[in-house]
Amino acid sequence: MKFSKSGQRLLAAAVSVGIAFGITSCGQSNTVDFLYVTASKNNPGQIAVYKVDQESGALTQIPSSPYSSGGRDPVAEVTSPDGKYLYVVNHDDNTIVEFAIGTDGKIYPQHTYNTPGTEPQAITINSTGTLLFVVDTFQPGYGVANPGPGGLVVFPINSDGSLGSAITNTSVTPNVSFWPVENNPSSITVTVPLSNSSVDYVYVVNTNTSTQKGTVSAFSFSTGSGGGALTPIASSSPCAANPAAGNNCFQAGVAPNASASDPTGRFFYVTDGSTNQLIAYAITPGGVLIPLQNGPFKTDVFPDAVTVDPTGTYIYVANYNSNDISGYQIDPGTGAPSSLATNTFATKTGPTCVMIEPALGRYLYTSNFLDSSITGYQKNPNTGILTGTENNPYPTAGQPTCTAAITHGNHATQHVQPTSGNGAP
Repeated sequence: MKFSKSGQRLLAAAVSVGIAFGITSCGQSNTVDFLYVTASKNNPGQIAVYKVDQESGALTQIPSSPYSSGGRDPVAEVTSPDGKYLYVVNHDDNTIVEFAIGTDGKIYPQHTYNTPGTEPQAITINSTGTLLFVVDTFQPGYGVANPGPGGLVVFPINSDGSLGSAITNTSVTPNVSFWPVENNPSSITVTVPLSNSSVDYVYVVNTNTSTQKGTVSAFSFSTGSGGGALTPIASSSPCAANPAAGNNCFQAGVAPNASASDPTGRFFYVTDGSTNQLIAYAITPGGVLIPLQNGPFKTDVFPDAVTVDPTGTYIYVANYNSNDISGYQIDPGTGAPSSLATNTFATKTGPTCVMIEPALGRYLYTSNFLDSSITGYQKNPNTGILTGTENNPYPTAGQPTCTAAITHGNHATQHVQPTSGNGAP
């Protein structure tokens, strides 16, 4: 998730990874996860690191934290599926910084990479940890003084966590190192591939401008060795804001800003910060997005972050202006969300990112930009209702923008197994 200093609240969502709910022994340590929180107030930005207590969900900052983000205004981050690396986007420097993660949760800077465009906003990684996806606000040739479309960049990830050169887009002449998207891209999601498929999907949410409706740019890519080149997924009409980008855009409200998919790869969810709605789609076998019946679904004021719980049962939306979380239960057949018995849960001011820790799938956290804090909740697995964790909220570095986490000890991230088909209902 990202939060730009210009005032636009945007989400960079991470790959939707499913984790089976359960409690596992963690040896003598009571730490179940390490939580990483980026913050943009200082120059360079900061990354605070916390231990997550297995029994209470309480956060304890490790002694050497916070760390430098290696650049200005860190707005998005993602961890590798094996928990060995953290990748942080520094918006104002057009950089991605790779950190190695120690067994004690400490981070060590390894390499810094530049994106081909400017002002990167969002980042995610595929479920096998072989490809890193980054969205630039402006593709080469455009900028703040000359606004225009954004770009989606794909980096191969080497076995040591380093990034290779950006994959070349050979569908245009001359070749470029990005795929065009529309104006003001704000969020990116990669789905979990089906067990019988060698193709995966990536979706970029485009907020566009006040005179243009929001859209989602859709692409497919091979999940096999050497994959990563993107193929646009055709929709019925060209992109509204940037027809030159092709006909792979799907309508998404007025000003969409955040996205997530469910752990089976069948459903996709987008928040619309202008209309205070959650838009839900079914994903067809070809990656086409089909809006669900009876949607969109009401949120609270200015939703700007969304996550699907690792069992694929619940959705949680962070609402920036109303300082709370909206909770929903997912219909397993249709993907439609319905409000929980208790639908809203308070945070501190300005929540910008919401996530559920990967080890147990039990604890939920929001980064609260205006309060410089983290709100913690424990999820009831039977009802989805949230109860505040011990001693929360937790102080953090100024202007926290987003969160990421890895499992610790014997805990393993486990995927919800995709179904054999993911057609629209």
